[in-house]
Amino acid sequence: MPDFGYAKGRIAETVAFILDEVKEFDSEYADKTWKEYQNDKKLQKLMDRTVENIITALIELCGTVITKENISAVNYADVLSKCAKFCKFDEPVQKNFSMLAIQRNRLAHRYLDFRWQAIKLFSEQEENILKLLNIVIDSPYMSDDK
Repeated sequence: MPDFGYAKGRIAETVAFILDEVKEFDSEYADKTWKEYQNDKKLQKLMDRTVENIITALIELCGTVITKENISAVNYADVLSKCAKFCKFDEPVQKNFSMLAIQRNRLAHRYLDFRWQAIKLFSEQEENILKLLNIVIDSPYMSDDK
């Protein structure tokens, strides 16, 4: 596989972006109910976009990590699953990570019946996402970022 170069500092920037978005989600939206979400179009847009941003950046980050490890993937779900496997998460977490890619698509393409489920899956996986970010933060990728 050819050498993969990535803009210096981009991994650190992506990690920081995800952490900022998660912080916003936790402080502004984590306690919102289905009823509040359903009845407030502006809230829907803000929550949808925040979660979509987090998952999109996570896909980018995971894609970079597995590429640096010469691990190939065929789609976004595979990227998230293989990164979770590389980070030694168990199979249920790997599967849930792959499902995040599907949820991201639901948010990006505004599949109306499934947006709340996408947000709930993100909320359920937030702790694992933060664990993955800590693995990346503690890895050579942060200093070896090319």
